[in-house]
Amino acid sequence: MSVPCSFIWYELMTPDLDGAKAFYDAVVGWRIDGPGEQPGDDFYRMIMRADGGATGGALRLSEEMIAGGAHPTWLGYFHVDDVDAKSAAILAEGGRMLMPAQDIPQGRFALVTDPRGMPFYIMHPVPPADMPDAVSTCYDRTTPQHVSWNELVTPDLAAAKDFYARHFGFEFLRTMPMGELGDYCFIDQNGIDIGAAMQAPPGWPRRGWIYYIRVDDIDRAAAAVAAKGGQVTNGPHQVPGGDWTLSGTDPQGAGFALVGQRGA
Repeated sequence: MSVPCSFIWYELMTPDLDGAKAFYDAVVGWRIDGPGEQPGDDFYRMIMRADGGATGGALRLSEEMIAGGAHPTWLGYFHVDDVDAKSAAILAEGGRMLMPAQDIPQGRFALVTDPRGMPFYIMHPVPPADMPDAVSTCYDRTTPQHVSWNELVTPDLAAAKDFYARHFGFEFLRTMPMGELGDYCFIDQNGIDIGAAMQAPPGWPRRGWIYYIRVDDIDRAAAAVAAKGGQVTNGPHQVPGGDWTLSGTDPQGAGFALVGQRGA
């Protein structure tokens, strides 16, 4: 199965599903399904867009999970053909297994880290019976309510580029110098830009994969972040191409990033 982008799902881990719903529904325009809207909604809810598609899911962190080291965060799912083989290959290179492979009706998945300790899921999905050729619509470069950019901040850029190129088919064909911050290495997959990787500068507050959610208006979204109890920690800043980005922390403690036009 060929997919235009290896990222096929995004997941918010949070201790408070109702609080996350109130925040992200207002900031992004999603509808994170509330109580009574879907089976099992006290544990896992779908992140629904206005167009009827899903950008991901929201998982409630239990006290047991938190005691075991889990914390509020966003994670991405990489598409793979064989979860067990890919897990074994990643572990052989120094990655770690955070959640062993398991089956659900939607496919088989596992939670792993790369050799630098950056976590992500790998999954072999099972498409719906009535849509055998379905592909993920979670990533979209230009449409609001989708994840629009996947950014890796890593302590070893050269090693990370080699790892993700071999395991997920990433190509790094273009680089943008950022002065003291080093090079911003764009990720190309199947002819499209899906994100970038950069070396983590000393003292950089966030490392790992950062997922930029596209919003309809960055200023409206920033105001909603503050109104709903979140915190903008950086931005908005304009980036090449005319978009504006910001990063912050939601009321439950998960870091997030937004991208959008100003005054749209």
